[in-house]
Amino acid sequence: MPIATPEKYAEMLDAAKAGSFAFPAINITSSQSLNAAMAGFAEAGSDGIIQVSTGGAEYASGPTIKHMVTGAVALAEYAHVVAKNYPVNIVVHTDHCQKEKLDTYVKPLIAISQERVDRGLEPLFQSHMWDGSAVPMEENLQIADELLALTSKARQILEIEVGVVGGEEDGVKAEINDKLYTTVEDGLRTVEVLGLGEKGRYITALTFGNVHGVYKPGSVKLRPGVLKEIQDAVGAKYGREKPFDLVFHGGSGSTPQEISDAVDYGVIKMNVDTDTQYAFSRPVAGWMLANYDGVLKIDGEVGNKKMYDPRAWGKAAEAGMAARVIEACENLRSAGKTIG
Repeated sequence: MPIATPEKYAEMLDAAKAGSFAFPAINITSSQSLNAAMAGFAEAGSDGIIQVSTGGAEYASGPTIKHMVTGAVALAEYAHVVAKNYPVNIVVHTDHCQKEKLDTYVKPLIAISQERVDRGLEPLFQSHMWDGSAVPMEENLQIADELLALTSKARQILEIEVGVVGGEEDGVKAEINDKLYTTVEDGLRTVEVLGLGEKGRYITALTFGNVHGVYKPGSVKLRPGVLKEIQDAVGAKYGREKPFDLVFHGGSGSTPQEISDAVDYGVIKMNVDTDTQYAFSRPVAGWMLANYDGVLKIDGEVGNKKMYDPRAWGKAAEAGMAARVIEACENLRSAGKTIG
């Protein structure tokens, strides 16, 4: 199928909300990781989201270039071409973008999609994330309101973050403290500023103890019940059940029960990055150790081209990552539920 249209994307999110499942959102940094993600979605029979962070986009542009928009556009264009060969819907999204990078990342990308829409084409990206967790709440929502007008006009969905995700991602660090838990007041204020869809569609990362990175089970104290409290309070005021379409960030190491509870409370998208990074790299390490005498030209020998051909260990890496994507689909209950 081609990359999901805005209408298909909305249908996907509505189906997830109604059916109590969520889509894995897999961070990609190259054509290899993109192919691995799509292969995993296809094998699981699940629609899915691929996303490009600022660091991932910079990397994809070339290690000597480091131009975020170039890298993001290249990966998105590649996705539009190859996704047609897969039997599931794929959405292209940008991950965390902080205030200081809005003018050099998200806003130029929105402009590119707007230009395409003006010519009667589909947007290049289907959604963008604004990460306002590092600025005061009112500034976060003011910027979100401005961006929502832009994404809505470009037929895109905006993702926002209300609260703070701890740990580190792409060099951005946040402490692990009480700010990791979004409050009911925060949820109510979000709706006061952004509405419930009348200004444009947005999805919301409410934080409930989420931490980026990798941790042993039990190290991160997630409280999915926070999501239910906010959904119930806002829903009671506006007469709508589960008014927020929620996003789960920092999910590495989460238990199946924590993931299940979050989905029950309205999560329709869960970011997966750390776990898929390891799933990609681990087979490469195994390949190199098992085939070192072919990969390396030892003692003046010529090595074994079949062993050091990047396609050989690359296939192992992609298969490992695809398997982890399938696991994510199963945990989030999206396996076998592609929207035809």
